[in-house]
Amino acid sequence: MNREESLQSRKFRRERMESWKRLEELLNRCESAGLRSLSGAELAELPVLYRGALSSLSVARSISLDRALIEYLENLSARAYFAVYRPKRRMLTALRQFFADDFPEAVQALRRPIALALLIFVTGSLVGFWMTVREPAEFHALVDENMASGRGPQSTSEELLAVLYSRDEDRTARLSLFAAHLFSNNAGVGLLAFALGGLAGVPVFILLFNNALGLGAFGAIHWEKGISADFWGWILPHGVTEILAIILCGGAGLAVARGMLFPGRFNRLDALRLEGHRAVAVVLGCVAMFAFAGLVEGCFRQLVTDISLRYALAVATALFWLWYFFKPLRRRNS
Repeated sequence: MNREESLQSRKFRRERMESWKRLEELLNRCESAGLRSLSGAELAELPVLYRGALSSLSVARSISLDRALIEYLENLSARAYFAVYRPKRRMLTALRQFFADDFPEAVQALRRPIALALLIFVTGSLVGFWMTVREPAEFHALVDENMASGRGPQSTSEELLAVLYSRDEDRTARLSLFAAHLFSNNAGVGLLAFALGGLAGVPVFILLFNNALGLGAFGAIHWEKGISADFWGWILPHGVTEILAIILCGGAGLAVARGMLFPGRFNRLDALRLEGHRAVAVVLGCVAMFAFAGLVEGCFRQLVTDISLRYALAVATALFWLWYFFKPLRRRNS
């Protein structure tokens, strides 16, 4: 090899060695402890690094770099092939691993866009609250008529409390209709927030903010009547889970936008693929969260009118999700 070829080979190694070493690290762990030793984000990263190694191998062969480098890349690519295309897991095993590890790991990996989604939602709720307190007529501009179900600033405390606590069949049917509408609306908002991430994230901001305005407006009309505790006791048993799922979906959408706008050390397509794997894991987990929230909304809230029990369930679910999403991940090995 002449001097020019040697310089070319060294430059080629220097530019790509970081990703090769990362792939080698993941493969060593996979071969020694199995795929379960990799986190969900690392499993998504593995095929991206594998394709990068194949691309490097193709370039190395085409420009006739030194034989030792080509053999190294051939060996690395072969090892990665068996890791990426190994037999699929059984469905029950895959589901158990997804909910035990992949879902919370994906949420941890997307903590920054999720934190941003939380900030947007909280800001929208506070703005909706402030607008309705300042000018009660704004309630009707912020809350859909179907969701309002006849309630508004003109409602008396007795009328609002009757909706929150009454077991009268007509009112219960009306409340069930509202609950179904609220669930379908919030689940739709959450999934749409994820889907709109591909549009550079701007629609996600708007969607989360607008949806939160209505919650703030509802909070305001109950606050002005001095029954905030009753309202939040009615909302939070299912709302802790449902609102959290909306925020997680919004964070997933913002993560897709991040991959598009700020790909980092990957090219844009690979960054989108990596962020997309994590985001899809979050959204799939949120589908189960929406289902659980719907069950609470359709059953528990209709049957239990004791405010202490309502708050007890709200606190229990909040503590569970805090533990679930922030627990140490069992599979994470160094």
